[in-house]
Amino acid sequence: MECRAPLEFGAVLPAWPLLRRAPPGDGHTVLVFPGLAANDTTTAPLRHYLGSLGYQARGWSQGFNFGPRNGVLEAARKGIEDAFATSGRKLSLVGWSLGGVYARELAKELPQLVRCVVTLGSPFSSHPKSTNAWRLYELASGRDIEREHGSYDLPAAPPVPTTSIYSRSDGIVAWQGSVQQAAADNPHTENIEVRSSHIGIGVNPSAWWAVADRLAQPEGLWRRFEPGLAGFKGLLYPDPERP
Repeated sequence: MECRAPLEFGAVLPAWPLLRRAPPGDGHTVLVFPGLAANDTTTAPLRHYLGSLGYQARGWSQGFNFGPRNGVLEAARKGIEDAFATSGRKLSLVGWSLGGVYARELAKELPQLVRCVVTLGSPFSSHPKSTNAWRLYELASGRDIEREHGSYDLPAAPPVPTTSIYSRSDGIVAWQGSVQQAAADNPHTENIEVRSSHIGIGVNPSAWWAVADRLAQPEGLWRRFEPGLAGFKGLLYPDPERP
């Protein structure tokens, strides 16, 4: 299922004219976290796209993501605080896979600095071993994933608008683990299904459009996602309510 990733990235070029019609950004900072064993190079295409829409898109600047080893989350937290202090505006956090878990947890700690969270194929709501990458996580981070999972309430949504973009044909993360359950204390949560691989979701044009649409929402005026792509809605964004 993951062999589709190069094709997804290859689809960006023909889709570019349509992608450029996404709602423009307002210049606020967007911090993008890479997935497990990945670095800022993997998120460069998405950041370039967001930059073309008018955002200040930044990488996490910590090299390869080998899990939340000592100092990793502290450095990410400081990066958010510094960016807020420099701009005087809240940041949006976007995270791919494990990077999305970071984004959610950091938004829980710093909701006063975070505008919204968007995750891409992130496993936060199921058993920690419901992915095909848990052994790699333990090898790279040197941590026991079940013990680590018990230290956080990962399924709980951050107290800010939160969107999970996921795929039922994800070949690495069980899609059920990327579905955000409705939260009474935060009605501004949603799930957006796309047709994508796990490795390719961060370079998938339909995922990019959804990210851009979510980031463009004015603060305090959250609304649920509506693709606005007549004739393509069912093709690109399957019905999230289907079983």
